[in-house]
Amino acid sequence: MPFTLARPVFTLCLALVLGFMLPGCSSKPPRLVPPTPIAGLPDKVELGGVPFYRSVQPPGAAEALAAALRQQNIAVTPGMVEAALGKPTSQGGMNEAMAEAARQYGLLVYPVEPSLEALMFQVAAGYPVMVAYRPGPMFIGEARYALLVGFDRFHKEVVLRAGQQRRLRLDAGDFTSAWRREGNWAVLLQQPTQLPARVDEQRWRDAAARLAQAGQEQAAAKAIATLQRR
Repeated sequence: MPFTLARPVFTLCLALVLGFMLPGCSSKPPRLVPPTPIAGLPDKVELGGVPFYRSVQPPGAAEALAAALRQQNIAVTPGMVEAALGKPTSQGGMNEAMAEAARQYGLLVYPVEPSLEALMFQVAAGYPVMVAYRPGPMFIGEARYALLVGFDRFHKEVVLRAGQQRRLRLDAGDFTSAWRREGNWAVLLQQPTQLPARVDEQRWRDAAARLAQAGQEQAAAKAIATLQRR
C-alpha cells in the first residue's frame, strides 16, 4: 500500500518539475522593438574613419583630444598635447584645459546639448563628440574621456573610441548614466567654417568669443561670418 501511494505522488512531482522547466527551455530571446522614428535621424551610424589612440590608463584625456584634433587634420600625438593639459586637480579643470588646448589650434569648442539625441544628431552629421563619462557605481571608478563615434538605436547601443578599445560598444542607458555622472560634458571641436548640426546660434557665438579671448581673433571672426551666411 505505501508503494501504491508513493508512485502517484512521485509522478505528480515529476510532472510539476517538467512543467516549470520546459517553458524556460523553449522560450525565445525577447524580440527587439524598432525605435520610434526621429525626424532627420537615422537608426544607425558609425564614423569608421575617426582616429584612435590607445590609452593605457584613465582618464585618457590626451588620447581623446589628440584623436579629435587629428580628425580636424591637425598633426598631433597624445604626447604633444599632454604638456598643454598639465595636471588639473579637478575634473572641471581638465575639461577647461582640453578646451583651451583645442582653441590654441584655432578650433571652436562647441558644447553639445545634454541629451543623447543631441549627441546622435552630431554623429549623424559626421562629427565625433568628445565626452567625459564615469562607468560603474556613482562613487566608484574614475572619469574617462572618449569620442562618441556611433550609435545603433535598434539595439540601443553607442560606440566609443575609448581606453584600449577602438570600438567600445555600450548599452545606451548605461552610457547615459555614466555620462550624467560627469555632468553631461560633451563638446565638438569645429573649424570656424564648420557649423554643427542644428546649431544653436548663441552657443556658437559664445564659443567664438572664447576663441577670440584665446588670441584667435581671425578664426573667431570667420566663425561669426559663417553663422551669418548660413
